[in-house]
Amino acid sequence: MFRKLQHLLTVTAVTSCLISPLANAEKWDMPMAYSNTNYHTQNAQLFAEAVKVATQGKLDIVVHGGGSLFGGKEIKRAIQTGQAQIGERLLSAHANENAVYGFDSVPFLASSFEDSVKLWKAARPELEKVLAKDNLVLLYAVPWPGQGLYFKKAVDSKADTKGVKFRSYNSATARLSELMGMQPVQVEAAELSQALATGVVESMISSGSTGYDKKVWEQLTHFYDVNAWLPRNYIFVNQDAWNSLDQSTQSIVKGMAMLAEQAGTAKAQQLSDWYISQLSANGMKTQPAEGQLLSDLQSIGKTMAQEWQQAAGESAATILNNYKK
Repeated sequence: MFRKLQHLLTVTAVTSCLISPLANAEKWDMPMAYSNTNYHTQNAQLFAEAVKVATQGKLDIVVHGGGSLFGGKEIKRAIQTGQAQIGERLLSAHANENAVYGFDSVPFLASSFEDSVKLWKAARPELEKVLAKDNLVLLYAVPWPGQGLYFKKAVDSKADTKGVKFRSYNSATARLSELMGMQPVQVEAAELSQALATGVVESMISSGSTGYDKKVWEQLTHFYDVNAWLPRNYIFVNQDAWNSLDQSTQSIVKGMAMLAEQAGTAKAQQLSDWYISQLSANGMKTQPAEGQLLSDLQSIGKTMAQEWQQAAGESAATILNNYKK
């Protein structure tokens, strides 16, 4: 699917070169929290290029990776208030605002790419309702590989994690930390390398992608492949900016968004095992969670699932019913 987006750009590039820049071309800024080397950001760059080509320059989306325009926790607010027109954020980072945002971070609810896609389709209508109240329009979302645990030592059960400083990036990771007896420390992706190097955090739950991008083998030694959940980054637009587009342009953006979601999901799946192999190649011990550790995590997962259902109420019931169909 990455190739399909690239092919679209190649096929239409010659045509676009023959078109003079439009005097009324609209420019949108797109802040993103993750670096330009991350596949989420690269996928968004392809999406932006595809939109520009397909609209013949009518809409120019400029991607700002690595938190260079707005930090991760500032992005949603910036789009809501019109400081930028479009952005990307980790969906579950907003679960403290509304529990629906946390549907993809319920431990073991969806532990495979296939189930992740199914859960996303079940949850999307409910999420769109929540976003509409925040003056936002949903375009697409792309999953991360399954989440695993990183430590500086071997861990056989939650008894081994007591007091460990644990990087949290949403309410689910903070709660997981508490239930495992660890100390949650809020750290954004752009700050992670420094936090590990200075000892602010000494463990985390994240995908192999983050571990590879941040070269965590320089501080951490063990990775436990848990596949606890597959969180998503979502791309959303300010409602007023969206309404300013004509119907034809909106249709093009939606079409490119659909392609970008498919391409990003395929890329995540393609890279999943490769990322873990690179952790191992750089000296980390990688293994599945087993025995008491797995049992402890499954028990914690049941607790967190119950808590999420209570917090999300009727929306949770709707999502789960759709997911089970």
